[in-house]
Amino acid sequence: MSIQPFQFAGATAVVTGAAGGMGEHLARGLAERGSHLLIVDRDAERLDAVAASIRATRPDSRVTTFVADLSERDAVEKLAADLLGTTDRIDLLINNAGVALGGRFDQIDMADFDWVMAINFFAPVMLTHHLLPRIAPGGHIVNVSSVFGLVGPAGQTAYSSSKFALRGFTEALRAELRPRGIATTTVHPGGIRTNIASNARIGGNLSGADVTKAKEDFNKLLTFPADRAAEMMLEAVKARRPRLLIGMSAVIPDIVTRLVPMSFGTLERRATRLARMAGKLRR
Repeated sequence: MSIQPFQFAGATAVVTGAAGGMGEHLARGLAERGSHLLIVDRDAERLDAVAASIRATRPDSRVTTFVADLSERDAVEKLAADLLGTTDRIDLLINNAGVALGGRFDQIDMADFDWVMAINFFAPVMLTHHLLPRIAPGGHIVNVSSVFGLVGPAGQTAYSSSKFALRGFTEALRAELRPRGIATTTVHPGGIRTNIASNARIGGNLSGADVTKAKEDFNKLLTFPADRAAEMMLEAVKARRPRLLIGMSAVIPDIVTRLVPMSFGTLERRATRLARMAGKLRR
């Protein structure tokens, strides 16, 4: 079934993780395009600041805030009920909120593993399940996976598990919803410059200094601007693209794993060599 380009003007959009990073820029981009916003985050103060800023610059855009901890099932159920009680129609659902957990599988606590899965996978699934009846033909669902939903590196068992699961869920959902005129997009960002590193949990019995260093090292990998990533996502929604890779740190692993399946360590080494070769050719 052919689906027309998404119409942002007058649409009602739900965005999770909207108090900062890509979520904030998605909310701002949607408001600029004339959408009405239902924005979600656990940081009430920061979320209110984002909403106030959008209202000041786009007074014609309705903005409603919802504070929820997506790691708690009851909170997600209440959030879904509150969203449904606010609007009769949802045109766009963007499951953007996400968290990270570093450490080998034998180092991490299972409670932390569950925390990652709850926020990164089960919350998007539950919200989609509850809100889907209000999404009419012409609607769209975006689930933000990761480059680690394409490859699974050491030290990322929980995060990769959640992002691979979200990728599989979205791909199966796409096959079910397209005949109904509802499109989906799976997003695989590379290193996007957000606060995910500073908010990440680190497994193992590490000292405070070691945890700080691990987060600093992680943060060095986050170089792609969040505002550009958000614009790419909204353009993908408009074009009804089923899949979006953001940044070369996502594009190269995707290409190499498709052509030559291998471990992530081997992939990383080969990708580094390819990047060096490309630099020499440019010179």
